[in-house]
Amino acid sequence: MTAYAVAHMRQVTMGPQIVEYLHKIDATLEPFGGRFLIHGGDVEVIENNWPGHLIIIEFPDRRQMRGWYESPAYQAILSLRTDNSDSAVIMVDGVEHPHKATDVLGQA
Repeated sequence: MTAYAVAHMRQVTMGPQIVEYLHKIDATLEPFGGRFLIHGGDVEVIENNWPGHLIIIEFPDRRQMRGWYESPAYQAILSLRTDNSDSAVIMVDGVEHPHKATDVLGQA
């Protein structure tokens, strides 16, 4: 099942370390089938507030996503982001298609 790494980047200190991170992250994703679906961009807030930016990276499955996050290549650059940003990062599975909103009622 497709899985997603989702980051809410509330604040980023743009400098040499973040630039280095951006230059290196793509190479860490490639071996695990990861690809950016959303990477910042203009957010239109329609309810409450949303400070910062949204990043969503898609992976073929959770195993590949976890493999990427725990890989030596990603771990080598992780502090470039964490030392220079305030963010929350989660891993989440996608849904099987077709999916209806009421499908979650059977999970409760």
